[in-house]
This record gives sequence, structure tokens and C-alpha cells, in this order.
Amino acid sequence: MNMFKTDPFRPLVAQLECLGLLTERITEQLRCGDEYWALERKLCSALMNQKEISIEDVMRAIHLKSFDFRVLNLLLYQLRGEKVNELHMEFLSISEFLVEVSDDLFDYEDDVMENNFNILRMFVGIYGASAAPVMLAKHIAEAEEKYDSLLKTLDPQLSLSYQRRCEEATREGGKISGHPFGTWSIPPVIVDEELHRSNCFTSK
Repeated sequence: MNMFKTDPFRPLVAQLECLGLLTERITEQLRCGDEYWALERKLCSALMNQKEISIEDVMRAIHLKSFDFRVLNLLLYQLRGEKVNELHMEFLSISEFLVEVSDDLFDYEDDVMENNFNILRMFVGIYGASAAPVMLAKHIAEAEEKYDSLLKTLDPQLSLSYQRRCEEATREGGKISGHPFGTWSIPPVIVDEELHRSNCFTSK
């Protein structure tokens, strides 16, 4: 069991090697997973101890967070015997970012309670409670603009199928909106996380 703590991907790597499916790009994405977990520990520890964190680390972490999706996408190319489509991967990278942000907004209070990485938490730590939602909205708008631009470069049928699936997933999640990712709703920020956790534990 100790080897799983030091190298959690070893069993997966061994299995993929055995099946002839391991590539350098898949290996690199697994390294991204290690980097994400290290950054998550670093950033969450800094927030708990009221230490400074950098926007560079936060943005790096949110992009690394989707490493598992990229592993699966790369694995599908291998299984289909196809060359990786770089345009598709670039588009999916932006899509993954928006999905991660959406999930973080939904899970915000839980992530505060459990001291998990959450982009809104990090922005509050960097920019303060009043400016954080504005700065995050700016990043979302920039990503949506790039998403819409890349979507137009995809094969029309693929683009249509992808948008339909996003809309289905949005409806399944209980949201209805003109945008594939639903309506953006930034929750009220928690100014004093320690006090919030203390109050929640006391009320229980």
C-alpha cells in the first residue's frame, strides 16, 4: 500500500503498458495530476494559514485539475488507433476549464468547509471579497469567448452534437439557459472562512 502513496498511478501505468496503450502524452498528463495535487496542498495550506498565494499558481492548478479528462481523451485516441487531433484537444481544454469553474461555484461552501481547492476561494484570498467575483467573471467571459471561437472551427456536425450533449447535461443538472454551460451564478463569498467553519460546526 505504501507504493500507492508515493506513486498512486503505478498500477494504472503498469496496466496501460501491458495493453500497449501508454504514450508519452498520457504519462505527461499523469505527471500533471501529481503537480495538481501538490499545488492543491500548497494553496489550501496557505489559505488556512493566511499566507499569500499567487494568481499564477491558482490558474495553473485549475487547468491541471482536468488531467483525468485529458487522460481519458488521449486513451480514446489510442483505442481507436487515431492520431490526436490538436484542435479538439485545445477546444476540450477550454471546455474543461469552464466545467471546473462551474463545479467549483456549485461546491463553493463545501470546499470552504473541507479546505479543498476552489477557484472562487482562491480569488477571494488574492483579490478580497468584493473584487473576487468581478475578477472571476472576467476570466469566465474570456474563456467563453475563446470557447465560442474554437467551437466555430470544429466540424459542423461534431459542433452540433457537442452542444446538444452539453445542453442535455445542463438540463440534467437542473439548469436551463441559452448557454451550453448554463447560467453563471457566483455564490455569496465567505469573508472569514475560519469563523464560517466554526459557526457551522457549532450549529451542528
